[in-house]
Amino acid sequence: MKSTPLSSPVGAEMDYHSLNAMLNLYGPNGEIQFDKDREAAREYFLQHVNQNTVFFHSLRERLDYLVEKEYYEQAVLDMYSFEFITKLNDLAYEKKFRFQTFLGAFKYYTSYTLKTFDGKRYLERFEDRVVMTALGLAQGDEKLAVSLVEEIIAGRFQPATPTFLNSGKAQRGELVSCFLLRIEDNMESISRAINSSLQLSKRGGGVALLLTNIRESGAPIKQIENQSSGIIPVMKLLEDSFSYANQLGARQGAGAVYLHAHHPDIMRFLDTKRENADEKIRIKTLSLGVVVPDITFELAKKDEDMYLFSPYDVERVYGVPFADISVSEKYHEMVDDPRIKKSKMKARDFFQTLAEIQFESGYPYIMFEDTVNAANPIKGRINMSNLCSEILQVATPTTYNEDLSYDKIGKDISCNLGSMNIALSMDSPDFGHTVETAIRGLNSVSEQSHISSVRSIEDGNDKSHAIGLGQMNLHGYLARERIYYGSEEGIDFTNIYFYTVVFHALRASNKLAIERGRAFDGFEDSTYASGAFFDKYTDQAWTPATPRVSELFETSGVAIPTQADWAELKASVMEHGIYNQNLQAVPPTGSISYINNSTSSIHPIASKIEIRKEGKLGRVYYPAPFLTNDNLDYYQDAYEIGAEKIIDTYAAATQHVDQGLSLTLFFKDTATTRDINKAQIYAWRKGIKTIYYIRLRQLALEGTEVDNCVSCML
Repeated sequence: MKSTPLSSPVGAEMDYHSLNAMLNLYGPNGEIQFDKDREAAREYFLQHVNQNTVFFHSLRERLDYLVEKEYYEQAVLDMYSFEFITKLNDLAYEKKFRFQTFLGAFKYYTSYTLKTFDGKRYLERFEDRVVMTALGLAQGDEKLAVSLVEEIIAGRFQPATPTFLNSGKAQRGELVSCFLLRIEDNMESISRAINSSLQLSKRGGGVALLLTNIRESGAPIKQIENQSSGIIPVMKLLEDSFSYANQLGARQGAGAVYLHAHHPDIMRFLDTKRENADEKIRIKTLSLGVVVPDITFELAKKDEDMYLFSPYDVERVYGVPFADISVSEKYHEMVDDPRIKKSKMKARDFFQTLAEIQFESGYPYIMFEDTVNAANPIKGRINMSNLCSEILQVATPTTYNEDLSYDKIGKDISCNLGSMNIALSMDSPDFGHTVETAIRGLNSVSEQSHISSVRSIEDGNDKSHAIGLGQMNLHGYLARERIYYGSEEGIDFTNIYFYTVVFHALRASNKLAIERGRAFDGFEDSTYASGAFFDKYTDQAWTPATPRVSELFETSGVAIPTQADWAELKASVMEHGIYNQNLQAVPPTGSISYINNSTSSIHPIASKIEIRKEGKLGRVYYPAPFLTNDNLDYYQDAYEIGAEKIIDTYAAATQHVDQGLSLTLFFKDTATTRDINKAQIYAWRKGIKTIYYIRLRQLALEGTEVDNCVSCML
C-alpha cells in the first residue's frame, strides 16, 4: 500500500476549475461549452483524485487495511464470502461508471467518499462506496446486494445522503435522514425533547418537533395565572441545541418546529423570522412550519375572525392534546365552549402575515392539515411534518414519570429515504425490479436503525418500518423527451409515472410481508386492510391522457398497471398485509442530485447553468441534466414556469404518494405578498399537502451582467 500527498498539478494546460468555469462562457459559435465541463471532470481525476487516492495492490489488501485501521465494519464483510465480495466488486467496476459533470465528481469526493482520518487522502472510489453500501444494506442477501449495485451504479436508485455516506463504515452516524418528535405540555416532555434532539443531531439527522401542544404565553401553571412563557423560550433552547450538536463536523445540526395556526402564540411564532425581530425572540437557524386546517381558509374567504384556542384548556376539556383534535371539525364547538380560553384575530390578517414572513425569509413551511389527514391510510392523526416537509406519518404521545423515566412510550418518526432517477428508471430493463430493489434497500435502512437513546423513535421505527421512496430528475427527463414542464403532456406523464410507482412499491412491500410472515403494527386498522385504499385504482382505468405519454411508456417497455393488476394486488394485500406502514415521500434531493446527474426532486430547475459556491474552490457551474445547445427551450426555469404549473405537476403526483412532497414555489422579483397568498390558496384547492420554501428571484445588481456570460444571459 502506498499513497501520494495532497498536491496540485504541475504544467497542466488548464486546471479543472478553469475548465468548469468555461461553462459560463459562450464558445466561438455562441454555443454553451458543455464539453469543457466533461473535460473538467476528467481533469479533476487526473490532476487531483488519482494522485490523492491511497493505492492498494489487491482487494484483499484494501479490505484488510480498512478493517484493521477501523475504517470499515468487519461485521458487514463477515456476512459474505470473500469470493462473493470479489465478484460484486468486479461487477461494479465492469460498469465503467463516469461522472457526467465536474460538480458531481467534486461533490462525491468532498462529501461522500471515505477519507483517511486526517482528511487528506481518499480511500474509496465511487464504485467502492456503492459496493460497501450494497453490502451494508443487503445484510447477507447476495441477490439483493447484486441488485443494489446494478441499480445504484446505473443511476436508477440513489440512497439518501446519510445512508450513502455511512453504510459499512466502522465510525459512522445513522443511516437515517431525519426524525420527528412530539412535545407534550409538560416540563418532562420538553426536557426529554431537548435531550432527544441532541442525541439525534449528533448522529447526523435533522429533527422536527411539534410545539402545538405547549400551552401559550400567559397560560396558568398549577392553576396560577400568567405563569407560562409560551413556546418562544423552548424554540431558543432547541436552536442552541442544534447549533451545538453535529455529526463529527460532517453535517451541521438542523431543526424545525411546527405550530398550529390556531395556537395563541402563532403571531409571536411568525415574528421570530422577521428581519427586524428583537434579538430576544429572533430565530436564526431553526426552520418554522405552520399547520393550517381548512377552517382557516374558509374564515378568510368570508373575511371573518379566526379564534385561537388555549392548548391547556383544550386538553382539559377533550382529554387529548390540542394537536390530536381536528380544529376544522371542532372549531365552532370550541368557540362556543366557555371552558376554553380563546382570543381572536382577522383570518385574512393571519394569511397576510404568513405571506409577509415568507416574502422576507422563505419560511414558514405550510402543512394543510385536513388534506393530509383525508389522504392518510393509517389510523391516527398527522399533525406535523419534518425538516423538508415531505414526511407525513402518525405519531402518538409519550408520557413520563416525575423522575423522567417512561410511563408510556409513544411512536415518533424516522425518515428512511432514498430516491429514484425518473429518467434512468424509465430506461430500466425492468421497472418493477428497480422499484422493488429500492424498497428493499430502504426497508433495510429501517431494520438496521435502532436508536435506543430515544426510545419513542426506536419503538416507532420498529413497529412501522416506514420508508420514503422519493423521485428526482423529472424536469431532466421531460426536457430530454422534448416535453415542457407543466404542459399537458408533462402533467400527464407525472400522473402515470407515479401511478405506476405506487403499484410496484405496494407489491414489493406485500412481498416483504409474505416473506416475514407479518405486516406493520396497526395494519388491520388501515385502509389497506379494509381494501378502501385500492378503490380509486380498481374502480376506474388509469391510462395516459395524451398520445405522447402513451408512446413514452410503450417505447420504454414500462407496463402501466391495469385494473386487473390492482385487483390481484388488493387481494394479496388484504390477505397478507404490507410490511411498511408508509412507502413514498419525495424529498428535495440536494447533494445526491448532483452525484446522480439529476434535476432536484420533481420541481423545475432554478437555472439552466446553476452557480454554486463550494468552499475554498469558490464558484462552480452545474449544467442541467441532458441540456444541450439544441434543447434549451425545454429548460425554462422555475421562475419562468410560475407557481401554478408547478402546483399542477405536484398535484398530479400527490394523489399517488401516501406521504408528502417537498414543494418549493418560485416567484419573480416583481411578486407581491398577494401573489404568494394566491399561490397558497391555489395549492390548497388542488390538494397539495405541504409547501416547503418560498423562493423569490433576487434582483440583479446593476452593472453585473457581463458580455458572453452564460448564467447572466440565459
